[in-house]
Amino acid sequence: MNKVNVRCEFDPALTQIEVLIRAPGESAALTELLEQFNGHPPDSITVTDNFDRLCVISAEDIVIASVKGKLVNIVTEKGSYLTRQPLQNLETQLDPRSFVRVSRYELVNLRKVLRYDFTVAGTLRIEMAGGIETWASRRCIPQIRERLLGKSKKGGADR
Repeated sequence: MNKVNVRCEFDPALTQIEVLIRAPGESAALTELLEQFNGHPPDSITVTDNFDRLCVISAEDIVIASVKGKLVNIVTEKGSYLTRQPLQNLETQLDPRSFVRVSRYELVNLRKVLRYDFTVAGTLRIEMAGGIETWASRRCIPQIRERLLGKSKKGGADR
């Protein structure tokens, strides 16, 4: 995190502690700091909705997160949201038992996997809740195979 300047002023007219954060713009560090002050549980993520309003979503609602330019698009069954946090930061915030990296650009919630198919050619197609389909990169397949087969002893079957 960048250097943060902290200044404390006492005002006997106040009945509770008031915190004002001033920043040059949005950043992952700012989002993290705001979450700490707002007391959001670690299983929630601050995102921007389609109207550029900040909102908090539960990690368990996330189906897939994918890089979209300089932003990360987070898809839930209720809608899509954007965050400026890098995918790697998002991955560290989410429960590693539920989320797995399927490619350099995508992270999926294993609890939202409906079907998966290991093809003869060695590729992996994943069908998610909400009709979302994605393909895993070859370098991620060993880790995904271990995670999926650890949950279900049969590959290529419905979960």
